Amino acid sequence: MGTSNIEVTITSRIATITLNRPEKRNAISDDMRTELIEALNRVSTDPEVRAVVLTGSGKGFCAGGDVGGMAKRMEAPAGEVAFNGWSRQQRVHHTVNLLFSMPKPTIAAVNGAAAGLGADMALSCDFVVASEEASFAWSYIKRGLIPDGGGMYFLPRRVGLSRAKELIFSGRKVEAPEALALGIADRVSRSDALLADAQAWAEELAQGSPTALALGKSILNQSYELSAHQVFAQGSQAQAVCYTSHEHRESVLAFLNKSR
Repeated sequence: MGTSNIEVTITSRIATITLNRPEKRNAISDDMRTELIEALNRVSTDPEVRAVVLTGSGKGFCAGGDVGGMAKRMEAPAGEVAFNGWSRQQRVHHTVNLLFSMPKPTIAAVNGAAAGLGADMALSCDFVVASEEASFAWSYIKRGLIPDGGGMYFLPRRVGLSRAKELIFSGRKVEAPEALALGIADRVSRSDALLADAQAWAEELAQGSPTALALGKSILNQSYELSAHQVFAQGSQAQAVCYTSHEHRESVLAFLNKSR
């Protein structure tokens, strides 16, 4: 299945979502965002999909927001600029949150430049695999903006507060080796092996119980904000659900039968 700006393929229970606007370095237009939201909703609720890989077509991963859309926003009547901007931000945040809260493992296979919103979307995934040609830049400052795709939330959690400030205040480019050293990327692959490596890792992560994975991820995503007591309480509730799952029952019975 696929659309003009977003392509989705499913192989071996792994959904690969490809940003497919290479002539614009996969910059996210309003139409493209709508298609991406539809694709993320589809794979999130598809029981046949156990993990998701996000990548870009051509030489870039994602150049961020489409500058044409920025120009259109500036042309709005003065009394509508703020509300139009707020409405657009809701769509941006909805897109990023669909990736962040996906009840399945997500991997960004960053094949080239990930700038602005592109860098934010990469970090909204659980894991980042970068090609040797990849780079990351929180370049919002160069447009007189702040990171609006989750960068101010995700980046400090990966690199620490001081380093996140340095990267956001400067907007400088981070090449693949430094990205790996800083923790922006989890792995670096050869460019010709990137997608296969990301998909193979996704298959490994998809082997476990979908119930346990979804519930565990939902708690882990909040663990920096919650107290230990709250994490323990949510964990107790989630474990009670896991006790009722087919995966738990079948694995226990298999172990007991093997022991007899």
